Amino acid sequence: MTEKPTCSCGANEPKRIIFPCAGQANVGQLTNLAALQLTEEGYGSIACVALLGIGAENLIANALNADEVVILDGCPMLCAKKIAGAQGVAAGQHLVLTEMGIAKGPSKNYTDKDIEKVVSACWKGEGRVKNAAPSGKKSGRKDSGSGCGCNGTC
Repeated sequence: MTEKPTCSCGANEPKRIIFPCAGQANVGQLTNLAALQLTEEGYGSIACVALLGIGAENLIANALNADEVVILDGCPMLCAKKIAGAQGVAAGQHLVLTEMGIAKGPSKNYTDKDIEKVVSACWKGEGRVKNAAPSGKKSGRKDSGSGCGCNGTC
């Protein structure tokens, strides 16, 4: 099996958009904090689920063209997943914090360990939906050069 060459330009990394529910309870706040940390770590880019909810065309187009949409819901209400679904955006990875053993409570009732639990779960691929690709995403990449999409410039 031939491995795809790696390079430092980041072109081998999937383009992910992360939608946290950002609700008022602790688990909602945790989704936002985890999404911010994941963005800082290079896992993906945080995006506003409220903006998605009002039908922002550019955001919808970006989500549909992403390699993966990550949805972080705090509780079983699944607000972020429902908002995304209403705009035709499917989750490639979906986590529900209360299903991860984090109890819903007051806004500031969380720890750094809780944030790390969510971040680690994303990096491990937990909640990944099998065979899920955004509905507007074309399959396959047209890579050349080193195989990473940078045309051999890295």
